Amino acid sequence: MTERTRVFTGSPWEPVVGYCRAIRVGNRVEVAGTTAMKDGEVIGAGSAYEQTKSILKTIEEALHKVGANLTDVVRTRMFVTDISKWEEIGKAHGEFFKAIQPVATMVEVKALIDSRLLVEIEAEAIVSGE
Repeated sequence: MTERTRVFTGSPWEPVVGYCRAIRVGNRVEVAGTTAMKDGEVIGAGSAYEQTKSILKTIEEALHKVGANLTDVVRTRMFVTDISKWEEIGKAHGEFFKAIQPVATMVEVKALIDSRLLVEIEAEAIVSGE
């Protein structure tokens, strides 16, 4: 069986729901839906742009912990509570992925797990050179 390397970020939901932030199996990395929640507080409350930047930094850190980088990302999925904020969210996403250009999806959802959260992002990566 291929080894699984997991990353945990201390989210209060990880142990309750039974998931990890990221998992690497072989050269594939999957990053779970990530929000701007840190230590019980929302980073960038009220700002879709700031929340997106915070989320992508968390995703980048999780990737590094399993030996991957943003350049390995091949897909992102963005779940947003207000699609009219797409330009703010897209701008922040572009700041991280402009040169990488993974496939991306952005969809509006009714709500996230905390009403202060505006954005949740998943990522998939394939580590090069393996």
